[in-house]
Amino acid sequence: MHTIPASEVKRRGVAVLEEHLREGPVHIIKNNRLACVVLSEEHYAALVNRVNSAASVSVWEMLDNRPWDGKRSKKEIDKQIKKERDSWKK
Repeated sequence: MHTIPASEVKRRGVAVLEEHLREGPVHIIKNNRLACVVLSEEHYAALVNRVNSAASVSVWEMLDNRPWDGKRSKKEIDKQIKKERDSWKK
């Protein structure tokens, strides 16, 4: 995945995104933090199709490309989310 600063997008516009999107999704950094991810229409459609075709799939399972088995507790999921959010602060 490519990473570009928001200032580059502001300066060069969509052209800079189009250049990088040929090779996959693009992370945009704002204030030295990951701010968003831009997907090509092809990647977006695949993601939407996967969400629409999967019953009760968690976001974590979908993004990790693992099958959802429904065996994790709320406590486990909350712990995983907290761990990931804490890593953003570093």
